Amino acid sequence: MGPTCVGKTFVSLFLAEKLKTEILSCDSRQFYKELRIGTSMPTEKELSRIPHHFIGHLNIHQIYNAKLFEIDCLEKIYKLFEKYSILIMVGGSGLYEKAITEGLSNLPEIDLNIRNDLIFHFKKKGISFLQKEFKKFKKKDKLIIDINNPRRLMRYLEIVKSTGHSPSFFLKKRLKKRNFVIFKIGLIMSKYEIYSRINDRVENMIKKGLLDEAKNYYHYRNLNSLKTIGYKEIFEFLHNKERNCLNETIEKIKTNTRKYAKRQLTWYRKDSSIKWFNPKEKEKIFNFILKIVGNTGFEPVTPCL
Repeated sequence: MGPTCVGKTFVSLFLAEKLKTEILSCDSRQFYKELRIGTSMPTEKELSRIPHHFIGHLNIHQIYNAKLFEIDCLEKIYKLFEKYSILIMVGGSGLYEKAITEGLSNLPEIDLNIRNDLIFHFKKKGISFLQKEFKKFKKKDKLIIDINNPRRLMRYLEIVKSTGHSPSFFLKKRLKKRNFVIFKIGLIMSKYEIYSRINDRVENMIKKGLLDEAKNYYHYRNLNSLKTIGYKEIFEFLHNKERNCLNETIEKIKTNTRKYAKRQLTWYRKDSSIKWFNPKEKEKIFNFILKIVGNTGFEPVTPCL
C-alpha cells in the first residue's frame, strides 16, 4: 500500500514473480475496464506477467462498493489459497483494504426523509450547507473525511442524523478475525519525489489520450464510477470550453492528485502495523517477507541476512 504514484505496481510485480503467486487489487479506481488511462491501470504487458484479480472486472454502469468487494474478494482469496500459500494485495484505496484486513460493519438503515432533506438543501445552498452541518458534529468525532466531497459529507450526516451516532461508532464494531495471516507493507518516498511523479504521470496520461477517453464517457459523467480525479476535471472543461482552459484543467488534475496522495498518507499513518520501505528497496522488502513467512512452498531464493 501507499500513496498514488509511489510505485506499488512495480514492487508488487517483482514480489509476485519472486514468490510465485498472484495479485489481488484493492484499487477501487481500477475496477472499471473503460477507465484505463485515467486510473493508471497496469499495462497489458504488466498484466500478462502475473495473473491479476479485480482490475477491469466491472463496467462503469455497475453499482459496486467496499462491502460487495469484501464479499467477492474473500471468496477469491479462499479459492486462491487452495493453490498458493501466500498472496499479494496491492492498492491505494484504504477503505477497500480495510474491507479485507478488518471487515466492514453493516451500517444502519437511513431515514429517507433525512436523506432527501440533505439533498434538497445541498442543491439549493451548495456544499457550504453540508460543511456547516458537518462542523456541528465534527467536534465530538475524530473521523477524517474529505470536506470537499459532497457525497461523503451527505453520507456522514445522514448516518449521524438517523442514528445519533457517528459512522466511527459502527466502524469500531467491524473487526473480524480472518483465518489467514496479514502483514502490511507500505511504500513511501519524499513528498517532493511523489509530487514530481504525480506531475509526470498526469502529463503522460494526457499524451496517451486521457482527454479522448474522458470524452467517450462524458454523457455518463454523473455515474459514481466517473466521479474520480482526472475525469471530473475534464468533464468540467468539456462542459464549458469557453470559460475553461485545457492547461488549467491539467494543472487542476495535478493539484487534486497531490491532495489525494496527502489524504492517503493521513489515512495510512493511523495504522501502526504497516512496515514502511522505499520502493527502490524491493530486495529488502522480499527478504523482510521471507523472514516472516519462511519457506512456505514457493521455493524462494535464500535471503541475504
